[in-house]
Amino acid sequence: MSFFFVENWKRIWVLTLWISFCIALFTWKFLQYKRRAVFEVMGYCVAVAKGSAETLKFNMALILLPVCRNTITWLRTKSKLGSVVPFDDNINFHKVIAFGIAIGICLHAISHLPCDFPRLLHAKDIEFEPIKKYFGEERPDNYWWFVKGTDGWTGVTMVVLMAVAYILAQSWLRRNRAKLPKTLKRLTGFNAFWYSHHLFVIVYVLLIVHGYFIYLSKEWCQKTTWMYLAVPVLLYASERLIRAFRSGSKAVKILKIRFAGSRISRKCTFTLHVKA
Repeated sequence: MSFFFVENWKRIWVLTLWISFCIALFTWKFLQYKRRAVFEVMGYCVAVAKGSAETLKFNMALILLPVCRNTITWLRTKSKLGSVVPFDDNINFHKVIAFGIAIGICLHAISHLPCDFPRLLHAKDIEFEPIKKYFGEERPDNYWWFVKGTDGWTGVTMVVLMAVAYILAQSWLRRNRAKLPKTLKRLTGFNAFWYSHHLFVIVYVLLIVHGYFIYLSKEWCQKTTWMYLAVPVLLYASERLIRAFRSGSKAVKILKIRFAGSRISRKCTFTLHVKA
């Protein structure tokens, strides 16, 4: 056991800190909504939905940082953080955060779709009166009212896009290890993983829209989604621009490949031409 801690203490403290942040954010928002008038109508459903939403905003921002390779390289080589932070585990941490996001989505969706919305529809007029200001003059009269609203369709679309990206990112699909029919096999592999991950450009746009049109918060300072995302998104976008600039500055052209046969091994010689 002591050997395990010696080998993994960096991972342990980072994961402990991350889990602690998630629990703290969930608890803070849960207790906040437990004291609001909407709790009398929607009960623990709304508290769980808002608590999980807060962790989702945090994790959707955090998940971008482990894939900012230039920043990680700079921190590893130019700072002393490398002695306490396992920067080489950045992709593993990225996957852990993705799993946390999946849990948050499940909690958020389950709390809203089969719990919050039906309770709002079946609430008595006297119960609905204190929260009427959040939904307009006309009281929602059917389930479709919630789904077709901006907050509804953006949420559903995000879940679908993230589900596609998450499933195609699994190693057994990404590496074509799954035994699937040829028709489905064409939809898997590294290219499918790569392109499906770029759906997150749409997801982040929808997330900001979703966070702006939430029903129970009208003040701009209460709509905190953009506050979580601003710095990580700008940092990641800057990194992608740097990569694009570097990749376009020099072109590498393979002119000749020669195989040298051998019973033990085969050597491959490349002749490269670098065009500035």
